[in-house]
Amino acid sequence: MGKQYIGYIGSYTKKESQGVYRFTLDTVEKKLSNIEVAANLDNPTYLTVSNDNQYVYAVSKEGNHGGVTAFNITDESGALEKINSQATEGSAPCHVSVDRKNNVVVTANFHTKQVETYEINEDGSIQSPKAVEQEGNGPHERQEKPHLHFAGFTPDEQYVVVVDLGSDTITTYRPEGDVLQEVSVLTLKPGSGPRHIAFHPDGQYAYVMTELSNEVVVLKYHEKEGTFEEVQYISTLPEDFTENSQGSAIHLSSDGKFVYAGNRGHNSIAIYRINEDYTVGFVEWTHTEGDWPRDFVLDPTEQFIVAANQETGTLVLFERDQENGTLGLLQKDVKAPEAVCVKFLHY
Repeated sequence: MGKQYIGYIGSYTKKESQGVYRFTLDTVEKKLSNIEVAANLDNPTYLTVSNDNQYVYAVSKEGNHGGVTAFNITDESGALEKINSQATEGSAPCHVSVDRKNNVVVTANFHTKQVETYEINEDGSIQSPKAVEQEGNGPHERQEKPHLHFAGFTPDEQYVVVVDLGSDTITTYRPEGDVLQEVSVLTLKPGSGPRHIAFHPDGQYAYVMTELSNEVVVLKYHEKEGTFEEVQYISTLPEDFTENSQGSAIHLSSDGKFVYAGNRGHNSIAIYRINEDYTVGFVEWTHTEGDWPRDFVLDPTEQFIVAANQETGTLVLFERDQENGTLGLLQKDVKAPEAVCVKFLHY
């Protein structure tokens, strides 16, 4: 039984993009369509959908201030209506997450070194943020200071995890009211530049994509203590590839069998099978049919993957073989200006 699913696109607005876009995936026709502006917003590069499909929270820029804008999802078409925004002086965050109960939004800021928490009111609006600043650096020329690239929740939501490209660290915090208390810091390989993290469905392991060293890092997660330990590093690029490439996004299939990792420059999604011991084995690369795949998403059926090529401003639709994890091209060159991230409503 096929169905149509609504998705959203976060974007830069430096050239022709107007903000947040929405689109439709038809799983019968196996086609993306109806790409249109859902909300005019400055640089909503990353967004997240609340678990109950009532709200969208997008990072945003307001003049020389940056923060988060909250939207109501007003109908089944995914139409958005602005509720409110909160912004503080400085650059906009680059990542945003919301907890399952819709109590708090957390953001990571690449430029200001800050993790910020925004408490959510009953109507979905957000309160002014509380910030925690991180310190540190690394050996790479791009690691002169912290560059936070991800802030999200552990599977049990007892902790907030922050990934810092600038100091090669994965930090866990315990939320206490609207304050974050540091619990643990894991330092990865110097110069690796971790960017995003995704947890295995059973919550015992996590998988990190590094931007600078182009690797997937497998971590054991100790749920009670909120700590991580390194298990495996594996390259996301061919051995003979010498051009510029930077790791982007990482996502897992919900059956816990496959890891997908994006390469900007090599312009591919690297596919890995998850072994019984949670380490990964390389399967193959799939070209993203465009330049600079910033992010991608598995659709609600997980029969498809939609990738966003930032530099070519396109979405690409792949069909996913759920037995061996491989991707087959269905549709390319679907215009989505300056696309950065892609998210679906929850079904």
